[in-house]
Amino acid sequence: MIDPLNILNHSKSCIAAMTTPKVITRFAPSPTGFLHIGGARTALFNYYFAKHMGGEFHLRIEDTDKARSTAEATQAIIDGMNWLGIHHDGEIIYQSKNADAHVDAAIALLESGAAYRCYADAEDLEQLRETARAGDTAFRSPFRDTTEQHGKPFTVRFRVPDGETKIEDHVQGNITWNNKEFDDLVLLRADGTPTYMLAVVVDDHNMGVTHVVRGDDHLINAGRQTLIYQALGWNTPEWAHVPLIHGPDGKKLSKRHGALGAEAYRDMGYLPGGLRNYLLKLGWSHGDAELFYTEEEISKVFDLAGINSAPARLDFDKMDFINGQHILEEPNETLMRQAAKFLEDVNGRPLDEVLSTRVLNAMETLKPRAKTLIELAEQARYLLLKRPIEITGKKAKPLKKEGAIAHLSGLTLRLKSLKGSDWSETAIQALLENYVSEHDIGFGKIGQPVRAALTGGAPSPDLFWVLTLLGKEETLARLEDVINSDFTKD
Repeated sequence: MIDPLNILNHSKSCIAAMTTPKVITRFAPSPTGFLHIGGARTALFNYYFAKHMGGEFHLRIEDTDKARSTAEATQAIIDGMNWLGIHHDGEIIYQSKNADAHVDAAIALLESGAAYRCYADAEDLEQLRETARAGDTAFRSPFRDTTEQHGKPFTVRFRVPDGETKIEDHVQGNITWNNKEFDDLVLLRADGTPTYMLAVVVDDHNMGVTHVVRGDDHLINAGRQTLIYQALGWNTPEWAHVPLIHGPDGKKLSKRHGALGAEAYRDMGYLPGGLRNYLLKLGWSHGDAELFYTEEEISKVFDLAGINSAPARLDFDKMDFINGQHILEEPNETLMRQAAKFLEDVNGRPLDEVLSTRVLNAMETLKPRAKTLIELAEQARYLLLKRPIEITGKKAKPLKKEGAIAHLSGLTLRLKSLKGSDWSETAIQALLENYVSEHDIGFGKIGQPVRAALTGGAPSPDLFWVLTLLGKEETLARLEDVINSDFTKD
């Protein structure tokens, strides 16, 4: 039986889908340095909000500052985003290529009277700014109502209207400015190049951006840009201004707080998923949920309502915890690839097939003991040691104790009797326990020298696992190296 109510609801949904514009967000960094983690978080917020809404996320490089913009910085931003898994829709947009559209908008504002030509030279401008500062008023040019002066250089300035400007911000709430607070800002410089304030409005409009999600250091710019949108007769996007990240001391994040670029955290051994998860939680919440492992589960729940209005503090302990949880969940083969560089650093050379297999087999014992890939590689050091292992100082003390070498010799004979198929954690544990019982000694009497001989004092899991993961051939070879060396002398 057909339910008329279902048909009506379906029709309403279809109409809503047709009338509601597709959500389009953007990340618009200036290519003057690496991908700062604050910028990375902004990109993530834009990316996942677009995904959540079934929209699009675009990347725009704001490279109009030729003196400071570099190709290297642009590539660093792109590489950082790719590493973090922030994938933009469509081609990358370069603001410098849109200059004609920016100029056209400035001309349209001139023709409508919303902008004017300002003929003030540098000396005039300084005096005018001093007067404005002294009177605690916004800048107003005396050329606001002057007719065109042919042949004289000029800038194009926006004519701030009287009244108030109001915005509704998804994070900051309702905000109202008296337009007297806004300068008559420059739209085109004297050389005809557009300024940021004009370019960003034109580009966002031409890209169809529906939601501008960015740092709250741009909050007042939302007021200025709203006036430009209105003067051009364009729809104003929805705003969401996110509080900046602060350091652990509560102060604005700076170099003194440590590494700031995404690539620095990559080199510190953080997983892209771990850092992504941490940055998302740094100023956004979804109930009590802390851990998000897949793009799908984040996209399903991310919304602007969950963004906090108070600044978030960088917390390295929390970052380590979240990254450690991602290490635990990462497939062993994937983790092996991600850890390759760090394992090679520990090994001093690329891993051969034998060592790679050994580490991969040990991955389930390494993961719970590591918060970063650097720690994971360090936990794997005992698996990579070259024979004969150099064992000196305090690390050699267990081997110098009375009876240690004799016990190693006796145990080695027993281990040799184990067939390859019997070389397992259970069989080795039983063999060691039988040896200890038969010789009526504490486990430390045999365990300490065996661990020293096999690991050289490097971090390692339970002894039974050390023998199992090293394998019969490598275990016996390391033990015999020690037995055939003289550890009884200082």
